[in-house]
Amino acid sequence: MASSALPISQSPRSFVSARHRAASRPSLAVVYASSLGGQLHRLRLGPRGSSRIGLPLRRVVVYATTADVHKKRQAPGPRDRGFVGEMRAVAMSLHTRDQAKEGEREADAPPIAKWEPSVEGYLRFLANSKVVHDALETIVQEAAYPCYAEFRNTGLERSEKLAKDLEWFRDQGHAIPEPSSPGVSYASYLEEISKKDPQAFICHFYNVYFGHTAGARMIGRKVAEKILDNKELEFYKWDGDLSQVLQNVRDKLNRVASNWSREEKDRCLEETRKSFQQVTSIRRITPLSPNSTRNPNTVAASSALSFSPM
Repeated sequence: MASSALPISQSPRSFVSARHRAASRPSLAVVYASSLGGQLHRLRLGPRGSSRIGLPLRRVVVYATTADVHKKRQAPGPRDRGFVGEMRAVAMSLHTRDQAKEGEREADAPPIAKWEPSVEGYLRFLANSKVVHDALETIVQEAAYPCYAEFRNTGLERSEKLAKDLEWFRDQGHAIPEPSSPGVSYASYLEEISKKDPQAFICHFYNVYFGHTAGARMIGRKVAEKILDNKELEFYKWDGDLSQVLQNVRDKLNRVASNWSREEKDRCLEETRKSFQQVTSIRRITPLSPNSTRNPNTVAASSALSFSPM
């Protein structure tokens, strides 16, 4: 179907002939461009690509075909706006290409379908996750920095949910392990940075909570299929509309970051790799995957799978 000429912006005085307005090919579009001698000029693109410069204009007017308009890239969604968009971009750069379209790394772990999880290993993961989430919620409640108070009762909190899951396993006759070094160390690290480096703490807050709503949820489903007869744990359930809950927290993160300098924002972004490494250390003690021997100084694909911010 032939496309019709569509004005993107209007000018009090039109310099476009009827022939150009009725054009059916993109080559007949008329563009008014700037940067010629500091003035605005009309640049007419002829049917064969020829052009000529017209008289100076006071405003910029662009005519394009409807086909061109539909080809334009969609405006970024809410999750890509503001500083949260920067945090997400850095996090996604640490993903592999098979985990996300924006991923930049080659896959170095077997697919989830090949994992061989065990109840004992999964319980270790849950116990260590709980000590980390306990720390996050305590830090936000105590609010060593006023901005932390923004993130109380967001709807993303997981400690109570994890407590219910661990109690369910106990009722099934399983022994609940104590949290071990990776979980305890991460919780201690969060408490430490929360008192002196709010930008670093906010980075961990974002990646832990948003990551859990994405890649970690996928892991939870696969583990449930293999060892829990498809039971959905409370850890992977949220009250209300999760997309709206996430958007509310994005708005708060953007509002807090709007008061930061560029240097402070960069400090937050630089902490992303550290947040991935901390979660990787927790996953390594839980044999969810047959391939658990990795260089501890690198961000493995397995960490990104459980840590994929939306």
